[in-house]
Amino acid sequence: MRRRTKIAIAVLVAIGAYAYLKDDITQFWDGLHVKLAEYPAPKNTKWLNQNVSDKDIGWFYHADQGTRTFGIPYEWFMALEQPSLSAMLWSADPFSDPAYLDRYGFIPDPLDKKALPIGFAHGDAMLDPTGEPWRNPSNKQDMTGIGLTCAACHTGRFTYKDTAVIINGGPALTDLLKLKQGIGVALFETRYLPGRFGRFAKLILGPDSTLDEREALKYQIDQVLNQYNQTLALEKRVASRSIEEGYGRLDALNRIGNQVFSIDLKNPDNYASSSAPVHYPRIWNTPWFDWVQYNGSIMQPMVRNAGESLGVSSELNLTDPSKGLFKSSVKTETLYEMEEMIKGKNPPNAKDGFSGLQSPKWPADILPPIDQALAAKGAKLYEEHCQGCHRPPITSEAFYDFNNKDWWRTNQNGEHVMVLENIPIDHVGTDPAQAADMIARTVALPANLGIDETGFAFALGKVVEKTVNYIYDRPQPPLDENGKPKPPLSEAERQRLDGYMPNELRGEMKYKVRPLNGVWATPPYLHNASVPSVYALLSPVAERPKKFWLGNREYDPVNLGYKTDYLPNGFEFDTSIRGNSNKGHEFSDTPGDGVIGKKKLAPEERKALIEYLKTL
Repeated sequence: MRRRTKIAIAVLVAIGAYAYLKDDITQFWDGLHVKLAEYPAPKNTKWLNQNVSDKDIGWFYHADQGTRTFGIPYEWFMALEQPSLSAMLWSADPFSDPAYLDRYGFIPDPLDKKALPIGFAHGDAMLDPTGEPWRNPSNKQDMTGIGLTCAACHTGRFTYKDTAVIINGGPALTDLLKLKQGIGVALFETRYLPGRFGRFAKLILGPDSTLDEREALKYQIDQVLNQYNQTLALEKRVASRSIEEGYGRLDALNRIGNQVFSIDLKNPDNYASSSAPVHYPRIWNTPWFDWVQYNGSIMQPMVRNAGESLGVSSELNLTDPSKGLFKSSVKTETLYEMEEMIKGKNPPNAKDGFSGLQSPKWPADILPPIDQALAAKGAKLYEEHCQGCHRPPITSEAFYDFNNKDWWRTNQNGEHVMVLENIPIDHVGTDPAQAADMIARTVALPANLGIDETGFAFALGKVVEKTVNYIYDRPQPPLDENGKPKPPLSEAERQRLDGYMPNELRGEMKYKVRPLNGVWATPPYLHNASVPSVYALLSPVAERPKKFWLGNREYDPVNLGYKTDYLPNGFEFDTSIRGNSNKGHEFSDTPGDGVIGKKKLAPEERKALIEYLKTL
């Protein structure tokens, strides 16, 4: 057979094979690439005075609450290279480079240029995927954990004309799922690209490692990749019912449930779809709320915070009684200290307002100055249209009417806490998925956990309570002056760490309302981030964007939101999808579902209200 004929046959076979395997090849190729948006580097970074010292906020940025978010040790994370197929021949830049992690939305630490981004915490000794201590195959030393902490999701940022502004306690604009994808791809390439594995092994094992040590390291990587593949398989099982979260959103409650009831419990049938993504909420003043979560479902601060820690992959034993059921890596003392920093030392009062982390003030040295005359008109509109639900501004004496039992009650320590009204969804008209899906979800639990609840929220509350009590019931670190552990916590100490609130839960088709101080710094809007700006929120639903892009960081000081122009590798938000509806909270001349204001706001009225909201 002539050479040209052989070549022609080979080409035809290759074309046929590609046509047959095209989808598989495309899926494999796409799986080895993480598509990230490009952002121009700001020339300046500023953070606003929010009544917390640099020292305290710097601690909050990196405080370890026991999480192991990525399933790998800190030492591995620091040794990983960025995903790149060329890395078989030469090294890629470190995965941990803050400039690279910034592309996932994680903010470089403005107080410590050498630190990991805001929200990354270096922990202590961690367990491997089998539940055994994770040891370095060469020197047999403990490997240490790395995970996300509260600040990762609750530190905001926007840019305006080359200046980045940090909003402590504001909603993050991160894409956590894309970050996990990036780590998975980097690990896969580390395992199977010889040059990359060699460099990784040298950093982890040292330059003189043996063949057996390198094989042991490969086995450890295989364990992690297998764990990633198991989670990916679970995600594929529920993919038809899942909603893409994108930048600035997470189906937090369902993902906490998946971690606890499926992954930790090793029960695939308890894995649920991500059907109701929500916008990361702002956290200033929240320690003084009587109920938290968008649907007002959790009362106790410790249960809320420990549940969050478990959801971001703190270790939790629910399957091996010999190792202590409910034993975890959760750090309750750290969670309490975080809550106290946000809460402040003094209860809210008319003279001083709220202590602790305060809402940001409009930075007139960065953003255009407030039109005070227009804001004065907006104040009257706020009193007429908004104050009934969102209360008077927190700077007013009227806000601190402690005799108003609809507004205030006391906790177990006699401190005033805010009563937040839960508004029925059939009145406010916003997307019901977050509340409805939490009520509808059920889980199956083994009898030895001692929990007879099957409703998701109530079962989760019991698991978290037992996890916290497991810690409370043990001798407490650190050692006392005689070198002995402190005794288990007294009832009074438990109440203090629990924020003087009982572990009460509820599931209602309602969403809570809260004061609007600092709301200008928290786009996008509604609980599911379906409305890009305050101006759009004050507009009739028919005038709100049906599709827009999330991921842009440039702030729009006129409409109060991020820019929503097309962003390559950003996230296109489609409000027609269940869970993404932008309906409700509407001002209209025509009564109907979701109409909360009896009068449609004219464009000039919307602008006046916006100008007033800048002052809060």
